[in-house]
Amino acid sequence: MPQSTATKVGHALAKVLAIKLHYRSERGQDELTRGESIYSVSSASTYVEQEPTTLEWIRDQVPAPKDLFRYARNLFPFTHWITRYNGPWLIGDLIAGITVGIIVVPQSMAYAGLAQLAPEFGLYSSFMGVLIYWFFATSKDITIGPVAVASTVVGNIVLKAKKTQPHVPADIIASAVAVLAGSIILFIGLVRCGWIVEFISLTAISAFMTGSAINIAVAQVPALMGIKGFSNRDATYKVTINILKHLGRTQMDAAMGLTALAMLYLIRSASSIASRRLPRHRRLFFFLASLRTAFVILLYTMISWLVNQHRRKTPRFAILGTVPRGFKHARVPTITTDIIKSFASELPATVIVLLIEHIAIAKSFGRVNGYTIDPSQELVAIGVTNVLGPFLGAYPATGSFSRTAIKSKAGVRTPFAGVITAVVVLLAIYALPAVFFYIPSASLAAVIIHAVGDLITPPNTVYQFWRTSPLEVIIFFAGVFVTIFSSIENGIYTTIGISAAVLLFRVVKARGRFLGKVKIHSIVPDGKDAGAGSGHAEPSQSTTRDLFLPIDHHDGSNPQVELESPYPGIFIYRFSEGFNYPNANHYLDYLTATVFAQTRRTNSTLYARRGDRPWNDPGPRRGQVEVIDTHRPTLKAIIIDFSSVNNVDVTSVQHLIDVRNQLDRWAAPDTVEWHFACITNRWTKRALASAGFGYPSLAPAADVFQPKTGQSAPPPPVASARWKPIFNVTEIGGADSVASTAERLANRRSARLQDPPRSLSPSSSSAAHGSDDFRPAGHDDDFIIRHELTKVATASAGMKKLAVVHGINRPLFHIDLTSALQSAIANVEWKTEVEKLEKGGPP
Repeated sequence: MPQSTATKVGHALAKVLAIKLHYRSERGQDELTRGESIYSVSSASTYVEQEPTTLEWIRDQVPAPKDLFRYARNLFPFTHWITRYNGPWLIGDLIAGITVGIIVVPQSMAYAGLAQLAPEFGLYSSFMGVLIYWFFATSKDITIGPVAVASTVVGNIVLKAKKTQPHVPADIIASAVAVLAGSIILFIGLVRCGWIVEFISLTAISAFMTGSAINIAVAQVPALMGIKGFSNRDATYKVTINILKHLGRTQMDAAMGLTALAMLYLIRSASSIASRRLPRHRRLFFFLASLRTAFVILLYTMISWLVNQHRRKTPRFAILGTVPRGFKHARVPTITTDIIKSFASELPATVIVLLIEHIAIAKSFGRVNGYTIDPSQELVAIGVTNVLGPFLGAYPATGSFSRTAIKSKAGVRTPFAGVITAVVVLLAIYALPAVFFYIPSASLAAVIIHAVGDLITPPNTVYQFWRTSPLEVIIFFAGVFVTIFSSIENGIYTTIGISAAVLLFRVVKARGRFLGKVKIHSIVPDGKDAGAGSGHAEPSQSTTRDLFLPIDHHDGSNPQVELESPYPGIFIYRFSEGFNYPNANHYLDYLTATVFAQTRRTNSTLYARRGDRPWNDPGPRRGQVEVIDTHRPTLKAIIIDFSSVNNVDVTSVQHLIDVRNQLDRWAAPDTVEWHFACITNRWTKRALASAGFGYPSLAPAADVFQPKTGQSAPPPPVASARWKPIFNVTEIGGADSVASTAERLANRRSARLQDPPRSLSPSSSSAAHGSDDFRPAGHDDDFIIRHELTKVATASAGMKKLAVVHGINRPLFHIDLTSALQSAIANVEWKTEVEKLEKGGPP
């Protein structure tokens, strides 16, 4: 086939640069011709698998115009459903939106205090969060706004920044944090890298939420009790000690705080019990429980007004104070280098908090309610919210667990419910500031403690973690303890760091398994009682097949089942995880150690003198004779199960090459055949093929069989082949035509008549006509045709057309372990026959 100009130029350039295009290729060419002629007289269609190319990979990565259009449209998911909006959806959204709006108003003002900001900033954040999110949402349940954990992190940042920037107002710092964190998250979402949140494990998220909830709850106890005189921003254990030291300073605030907290839990418990006893009124009790926060705040605000209406300047207990009407802090965010430097070290923790809390909640409610979120698009929603929110005075916001749960149970139908919530918050901003003045601070503390209590991981969940993965429970408690004894930020880094270390350790120390073979029977019982404890059953139907199990039974299989060795000198090795540079050496060290321990060197006289031996195999002591265990087989073949491997890299392939060379020295003068089963990636096949795997090792020219002098009968023509191809085929429809077979054979006869056959050796005859196609002595071409027609007609009767499943150009890449083992055994036995024939013995 003529080469293209580009190919010629490429080959010339490779020659100039001394690039070996067929490096490590024993054939020196890409096409494999040996064995392909086996299908010239069969009913199977040949298939040569083409290697993937770099240009093909580039085409797959570069988006097409339709992909760009889909990307642009997916940035605004509301376009997929807004045109089908209807009345029932509106009713559900109205109920859910108003319910969440009533709850978010007192919560947001309470959370603003955690961020060291005035109450109105919580309202601003709530308004912008619910108003913007619905444009970009892929979750109908999520409610974005101020949350306890993120507010606490922002509050810590504000306090730290004020030490170096005392002249900068707290809200300016909080707005700058929101813009920068939002920009980072927005970028991650726009480049569709939302998958990075998958690196944060569930135990890390649970530990972070639990530790943060305990931290926040303990920090609110002083406000709940009216205790002053120490900082509630210290480590949790220090705050606890100081609370116990200063209990004697408890003020009247305790009456407003403790009773409010008790009432919140009482209403929730009563509603839960009533809904179980009166299921017909379950929805009514749900709304009573959901609105308990608003009810308690209104009740205690009224009590506060009765007590302090004539004591506005000297109230009996701490109250919220003046809340300005409207958006008094709307402005362009101020971001300077000095402000950024003051909190740059805390920015990663802020981004992580905003990410994991939102994505974890969104995924959870998506699974519960039967839809799938797009993590990257959710990051876009969070990013846009936090970038635009500061223009109206908002600080960092993310998804709220408690409000999302209420919104979901309230029957929300679409993300448009966020607009309804925004209207409620807007009314509160303009109509209720005078009422907000009398809200007791202790009651707001009770609201916070009550809200974060739901974030604590219950003991039963921790126990289920233990049942699933005991090691991860240690990570969980490590994160909780670090959060309690240090800070929320350090707790986040601890859990993520340990989780990543455990993941890397599992990857690096992944251990392969040697497999044995067992014949199993799949039994379909006939329904009869075989007798309790009889140990057997009478099947009505059964099938038998070979199964490959780990020899050490570490997969939990019955240890009483005795596994057979696949074949003397053949090993089946399965990678337990991926095969890449971190774990390649660990995998293959175990492979070689086991092979050396269970086989003997093929050539026991390889080292004629003691000085020829390598230092790591010094042999017996002087005067002693080396004992050769003849019961151990010599190494013949290695079968690698690639079912768990998606891709390989340069390092892992180089390790395979090194081990192949090492085992070839062990098996010298023979070579070890390498078979690969269950390869699912074309690039993996290309990488292995480039290293010389996938096709048999060619015997040296001197090893090719030549008839010995005086040998009367020629050996089988196939004896010249040092390997025996075995391929898997499947039916693809149609039937072989005997007439077409006759035509093919007739054409072959005509060719022979035009070109009289020359004297052919058995080996060359075999190569010309295929592994089984040779002319027996004394038979003419008519006999051959009749013989072939009879054979094909018999074999193809009632048979559909066949096709090879895998490419015949890589015969040692197999579809499964069974075919790999069959091929390995067939080639080992074939080599044994060839060796016997070379020595002049019977085959």
